[in-house]
Amino acid sequence: MSKRKQRAPEFKAKVALEALKGEETAAELASRFGVHPTMIHQWKRALLEGASGVFERGGRKKPEIDEEQVKELHAKIG
Repeated sequence: MSKRKQRAPEFKAKVALEALKGEETAAELASRFGVHPTMIHQWKRALLEGASGVFERGGRKKPEIDEEQVKELHAKIG
């Protein structure tokens, strides 16, 4: 029984961008990158759905800070 391959987000973006160009079919891209054509369609759809987030106001989202965890860490370091 084999595990599924975990692909890096950079790889997924690269393949999805190639698919968006439309110069090759999904089958050709799948053969070239060694992935299933269905995955290419999913990554392309995810890229199109998430692309608007790049242009949202406020830039990057601020990380959420857990105040309780901060207090515990401050207590540990004195």
